[in-house]
Amino acid sequence: MTLLARLPDPPLDPSASEARSKLRRELLHPEYHDQNVLQEIVRWLSRKVGGGLERASNAPPLSTFMAMVILVALVAALVWLVSRARRTAQDQEQRQSVLTDEVVSADELRARADAALAADRFEEAVVEGFRAIAVRQVERGRLVDAPGATAHEVADALAREYAAMADEVHRSARVFDEVLYGHHPATREQAAAVLALDEGLVARR
Repeated sequence: MTLLARLPDPPLDPSASEARSKLRRELLHPEYHDQNVLQEIVRWLSRKVGGGLERASNAPPLSTFMAMVILVALVAALVWLVSRARRTAQDQEQRQSVLTDEVVSADELRARADAALAADRFEEAVVEGFRAIAVRQVERGRLVDAPGATAHEVADALAREYAAMADEVHRSARVFDEVLYGHHPATREQAAAVLALDEGLVARR
């Protein structure tokens, strides 16, 4: 017994530190992180429903009915939350630019806006008109050409350049966002105000 106690522990192969390192590398593989969260939630709900139905077979009818109502409400709430999260993510991704990658001059954009206004397509007139403002100011060197700039960022930059017209600039940027991303209808007056802003900024040297 004394002899055995003096024998050294057999070496670990791999050692404890190497084993931890290998485990960390293994867990970094993408297959461990590609689980679809929604699928996991659906599986969880399926298990809960299955268990609930099993218990409901031995429960009073009123209790069963109330449990099913609660479950349906929970599922509906989950679906709403998931759809809202996806829509928010899409809106944030779309809220990418006034200055797009499209190669087009301010005059072309302004012509589109004028044509849209004449045809009573006020939303289109607002969007193309505000983009015409941004591109024109890039052409004049008053605005940095930055595809991906939001209407808010464009408005802040223009308000610094044209302090006297800061209110009109921010108002037009808000209308642009509301129309394009909030899907709000635009009025003739709003569209005309955006086009008037384009002209007003050009008049200021």
